[in-house]
Amino acid sequence: MRRNFCIALLVLGFLYLSRIPVTAQSTTGGTPAAKVGEEIINLEEIQEALKAQLAEVERARYKLIDEKLEELIAEKLLAAEAKRRGLTVDALLKQEVSAQAPKVTDQEVTNFMEQNRNRLVKGDDAELKLKVWEYLRDLKINQQRSEYVRELRVKAGVKVYLEDPTAVKVDPNKGFSRGPKDAPIVIVEFSDFQCPFCQAAVTTVQQLMAQNPGKVRWVFRDFPIPSLHPLAPKAHEAARCAAEQGKFWEYHDLLFERAPRLSPPDLKQYARDAKLDGQDFDRCLDSGKHRSTVAADVEDGTRLGVGDLGTPTFFINGRLIVGAQPIATFQKVIDSELAKKPPQ
Repeated sequence: MRRNFCIALLVLGFLYLSRIPVTAQSTTGGTPAAKVGEEIINLEEIQEALKAQLAEVERARYKLIDEKLEELIAEKLLAAEAKRRGLTVDALLKQEVSAQAPKVTDQEVTNFMEQNRNRLVKGDDAELKLKVWEYLRDLKINQQRSEYVRELRVKAGVKVYLEDPTAVKVDPNKGFSRGPKDAPIVIVEFSDFQCPFCQAAVTTVQQLMAQNPGKVRWVFRDFPIPSLHPLAPKAHEAARCAAEQGKFWEYHDLLFERAPRLSPPDLKQYARDAKLDGQDFDRCLDSGKHRSTVAADVEDGTRLGVGDLGTPTFFINGRLIVGAQPIATFQKVIDSELAKKPPQ
């Protein structure tokens, strides 16, 4: 609640400041916001001081608008399909969502309880199992609904004109890429080989490429954070040494599979496991020849705000996603980008 209140204050302050007449110019050429004695406080210096907070406000504002737009699109698609089939929307959802959603198995309930035992409220075991079953059932129904709405979107040829004002320009030609060069969707990821969230996100991006064949290019950029992951910088250098022998992605996958074991001797063993020339790899790694190249990637990421956001940070056609988010979060952005068309 307090965070939302603070964001609201920032929005009001931003709106207020943005309405200061631009015709009134200070002696330094900026837009005056206040005068203290003979000194002018410019709007530009206030905005610069609040740059990170204002960016967060703008992202929050766009997210609200985008979520509402997606909700309205889904409502119209479901209503149109229900009408076409002579059903109510509730009846349609029963047939195509509730009845089609995969069943929750006893094993899934048991696995969830074992993995989340410390977070679950203690109580009657049978009652707890029922609550977990209901939770997992809701997840599967929501996922099925998302998939069904996605099918309807494709059939209806939905076009989206809303632009994301927070999207940034990210060079898609830097880094190591997988997927077609002319793919309409480019996912640029700033990642850290020792980061567990980055490790979890690998499977998500691989699944996205599989369920959007030919439409996604994945670009990997270095962003090791030594203060959190001291072994990461050398691992990123090692991946570039593997790239010299044409095996960046094989080595990339191996590093994430075996993380957090990333000491220099481990890195050298992984090179041999990947059938690289061991002696050439060792010379490359020991020389530190790629240290400056990794640092240059970190510098690029820092300019884009990755240092404040953390890893993994993704830019999907410039649109920001932070962290190991569910695959549906990524797919929603991808669908939105694929549906974009300038207004006629």
